[in-house]
Amino acid sequence: MKDDVTRDDVTPPSAPAYRPEGLDDAFTDGGDPRPADAGSGSLPALGLVGWLRWVWRQLTSMRVALLLLVLLAVAAVPGTMFPQRPQDPAAVAAYLTDNPSTGPWLDRLGFFDVYASVWFSAVYLLLFASLVGCIVPRTRVHAAALRGRPPRTPRRFGRFPAQGEGTSDDEPRVVVERAAAVLRRRRLGVPWFRADVHDEGAGTWSVSAERGYLRETGNLVFHLALLGLLVAMATGQMLHYRGQAIVVQGTGFANVQAAYDTFERGTAFDPADLEPFTLRLDEFESRFDPVTLQSRDFTAYVTVTEPGGEPVERTVKVNHPIVAGGAKVYLQGNGYAPAVTVRDASGEVAFSGAVPFLPQDAVYTSRGVVKVPDVADGQPQIGLVGFLLPTAQEPAPGLWRSVDPQPQDPLLVLSVWAGNLGLDTGVPQNVYRLDESRMEQAVDDDGDVVTLYVRPGQTVELPDGLGTLTFDELPRFVALDLRHDPSLAWVLTFSLLALAGLTASLFAPRRRLWVRAAPGQRRDEGPGAGTTVVTAAGLARGDDVGLQPELDRVLARVLGAPAPSHDATGLDTPQEGRT
Repeated sequence: MKDDVTRDDVTPPSAPAYRPEGLDDAFTDGGDPRPADAGSGSLPALGLVGWLRWVWRQLTSMRVALLLLVLLAVAAVPGTMFPQRPQDPAAVAAYLTDNPSTGPWLDRLGFFDVYASVWFSAVYLLLFASLVGCIVPRTRVHAAALRGRPPRTPRRFGRFPAQGEGTSDDEPRVVVERAAAVLRRRRLGVPWFRADVHDEGAGTWSVSAERGYLRETGNLVFHLALLGLLVAMATGQMLHYRGQAIVVQGTGFANVQAAYDTFERGTAFDPADLEPFTLRLDEFESRFDPVTLQSRDFTAYVTVTEPGGEPVERTVKVNHPIVAGGAKVYLQGNGYAPAVTVRDASGEVAFSGAVPFLPQDAVYTSRGVVKVPDVADGQPQIGLVGFLLPTAQEPAPGLWRSVDPQPQDPLLVLSVWAGNLGLDTGVPQNVYRLDESRMEQAVDDDGDVVTLYVRPGQTVELPDGLGTLTFDELPRFVALDLRHDPSLAWVLTFSLLALAGLTASLFAPRRRLWVRAAPGQRRDEGPGAGTTVVTAAGLARGDDVGLQPELDRVLARVLGAPAPSHDATGLDTPQEGRT
């Protein structure tokens, strides 16, 4: 009967733990390498510097950079959902009035000026720092790799995915130098492979070659371009300005902030820096399809006067802007601006000028408001609201409509309001809307609304003895959009660089090729019949269907003939050369 044997009987508790030979290094003295407190399970404290290093590693990791990029896109969404104060302060004021509970909180959180808010700027700066932290070390590593030499030729080629063999009557060194010349051939002025020739001894020579650093170069170019794109967009956001102005035919526009109907600017742009050029609308032409009445062409003939320069006649078309004062001037819209003269009850001219009416449909049925605040003392202010019909027809009694966008038979159809226009309250008003809260609409004795029908050159009496209205003429107007952004050229440049870098990083193959030439002999000839045996192998990063064809092309150029089949060379494979 055998006695029970325990582990303690075989290995005494005092026996040292087994360590394979060769694990000791300069940091151990051959004894137990574990620290004295290894059994306690506690980890050393990182400290402030350790935590800062950990945070920096996390921030500069690729996954955090992608997360910040997605977060930046999400943070920009509120800028499309809520009105923004720099672009439309009136819409922001209306939102705050309509939403007294949530509006102030959204305003405190910066939802009405998203791109200048603290949280959007924080994400933007973190993404900038993350990209810098990713690019700088990778650039150093890539620069060192570009200065390095290709890896030495492996001893055995049997396990590589691409292989080839052949023979040559030239000496091994001559064959290898020819292979190096083939691999170093230039394309677009750049060597295709970096090649390095090795003497392996015993008459064996080899060349190692490598290509594909363009892949990492493209990756770095993409990230650098993305970084430049962030800088360019931030610069444009701070230094841009954009404004819209309506210019009536025969009148001009001066490039000062007060002349714009709407104006927005970057935080670092001073309106005093606007270049003071002037623009005059000389004539406007429009063409429409005679059958469908669809628009075909709009042309604005203008005269631009730069500071210190002579007036220059220019032409502005849709999608064909002009440049004036460093800003691009776009033709954004057009319409009619009927010129009217309003006299008050005392016969004095209370208003005279052209009033733009905004088109509402394809036949330019246009809506507008004429506000007459400058009446004589004691008289109510006047508001005229209605439509302009460029080519008026009356299909039914009292029902008028326009049937053509060209002014063949224009007609003004207006209703009359009297009272207080509310222009002295300090609250901004839309010039295309009438505040009717303190006004009354004119009606006749039967209580029906009074409607005025006026054609060019006619004068009509206003109801209730308010005065007269004269329709003088019907000029055209254009809506101009002026934009100045010094970063646009840089944004385009960095976008193209990012596209080029991304293309290179996705499609540039990373390959290594090796060619070895060694003395050998044919099987069917005697030992004195010497020849050179050429073997080659290739390796690529990932699956690369073009690796074997490229290796075959290199062998064909080196041997002067198509590379033979791998298993039908008729060669005695020599002992592989030494590394």
